[in-house]
Amino acid sequence: MASKIPLAQPPPEEHSRVLLWRWRRNPLRRRADLLQAWIALSLFLAALAATPAATVLAEETAHRHYQQAARHQASTRHATPAVLVDDAPRHPEPGSDEAKHALYPVTVRFTDPCGHTRTAKSDVRPGLPADSAVRVWVSDEGKITDPPLTPQQIHSRTMGCALLAAMTVPLAGGALYGYASRVLERRNLAAG
Repeated sequence: MASKIPLAQPPPEEHSRVLLWRWRRNPLRRRADLLQAWIALSLFLAALAATPAATVLAEETAHRHYQQAARHQASTRHATPAVLVDDAPRHPEPGSDEAKHALYPVTVRFTDPCGHTRTAKSDVRPGLPADSAVRVWVSDEGKITDPPLTPQQIHSRTMGCALLAAMTVPLAGGALYGYASRVLERRNLAAG
């Protein structure tokens, strides 16, 4: 008894041929397919070229901004001695690593730059008794504020802005490609 002859199978395609199918000449390839391939290539190259430029530009701009902010803060904020009005709460685990970095809000009394005595909440180390002396930063308006930005804070914020710019450019390129693909797909469906 003769066995059935197996049906002819197409040869297995290479992955690179499938990946680059829009570039090959093919009777089924539409002009929109080639246009989409050119859009993908141009957006990829544009993102590749624009990412370093955007990163450097964002880094320089952020660095200038944060240095100017630090100079302004240094000129308008003053370290002032203050006295605790109440006892600071004790940390539940004294001596632990967390206790070394923990701060608790406590009412303090201080003199503002205009010479008026004020009270406000400030973060202090745990376990300090009332009438302990601490240093607080006070603005020109007499409000307790954070200390001016340090060089490490300026650096970390600048690097954060540069990283954000480095991620935004490729994401914008991907979004543009997605939009262009959608427009071409709609055009193809409308053409029938």
